Amino acid sequence: MRDANIPINDIAPLVEIHDYSFYYFLGVLILVSVVIATLVLAVIKQWKKRQHDTRHLMIEKLQSVDLSDPKHAAYTISEIGRFFEHDNERTHKAYHNLFERLEPYKYAPHVDPIDEETLGYYRLYLEIIDV
Repeated sequence: MRDANIPINDIAPLVEIHDYSFYYFLGVLILVSVVIATLVLAVIKQWKKRQHDTRHLMIEKLQSVDLSDPKHAAYTISEIGRFFEHDNERTHKAYHNLFERLEPYKYAPHVDPIDEETLGYYRLYLEIIDV
């Protein structure tokens, strides 16, 4: 039988192995976060641009309403004006004042031309709108 206390000389001591996987994981996580943040900001920018373009289009339509046909003009102003109604409290009140002034021109079969007071409310509403 052999002695169990024989020294073993050919086994090397434990060596520390550097593990960089945590740092790789953090790098990938930061890279993915940057890409997602960039995409979110790009989408928000496009959405704001589209919203701004829509507001410009609607204000142009509202400004170019043909007032020679009062019935059609009253309906058009009421419909397009509703787009800007909820911007702030001032536009909300101005829209309701204008809406009340336009009601007599909507529901009658034959209407007179829009009077100057109603046109004044219309012009005031156009000036109040922020684009």
